[in-house]
Amino acid sequence: MQKFLGIFAFAVLLGFLGILVIHVPRLDLIAVISITVLLAGWDMVLTFCEKKD
Repeated sequence: MQKFLGIFAFAVLLGFLGILVIHVPRLDLIAVISITVLLAGWDMVLTFCEKKD
């Protein structure tokens, strides 16, 4: 259930930021959004791949 909610939240973030990029197509905004998506995705991968003791 936790993985499902994490993936759902990431999809909502991508949807919101995608709409923002479509309506405000500026290079600097696209760069910041790209970095944000990469960091959020990396955090999600690390969180899901944690070994539980």
